[in-house]
Amino acid sequence: MASTIFNNLSARHIPGLFIGTTLTFGGAIPFFNPAYAMREFGLPLYLVKSKDAQDAFTVSAIRTVALGLSVYIMFARRMYHGVDIILACIGTTGILDGWLCWKVGVPGRGVFRATCAVLVASWGWMGMTSA
Repeated sequence: MASTIFNNLSARHIPGLFIGTTLTFGGAIPFFNPAYAMREFGLPLYLVKSKDAQDAFTVSAIRTVALGLSVYIMFARRMYHGVDIILACIGTTGILDGWLCWKVGVPGRGVFRATCAVLVASWGWMGMTSA
C-alpha cells in the first residue's frame, strides 16, 4: 500500500494544518481583492481606501502564502519539528499584527490577533506538533 501524507496525521497536527490552510488560502485573498482582505484583517477604512496601502498589503501577502506553503511542505516531508519552528515564528508575526491593529485604531482586533498569536507561538515553542 502506498504511503500518503495523511498516514501519520494525528490530532496534534490539527493546529498546524489549520494555520497552514489559513495562511495559504487566506493569504491569497489580497491578490484578488486587497480592500476586502484589509477589512478582514481589521485595518481602518482610511487605510483600506488607499491604493498604495493595498499594494503594500498585497506584497506582504506573498510572504504569508509562502509561510503557509512551508507548513504544508514540512507536513509532506514529515518534518514536524519544522512545523513547530514555523508556528513559533508565525506567532511572533501575529503579535506584531496585533500591535499594528492597536496602533492604527482597532484595539479590539489587535488584542484578538495578539492573543491568537500567543497561542500559536506557544504551540510551536512547546513542540506540540512534533510531540
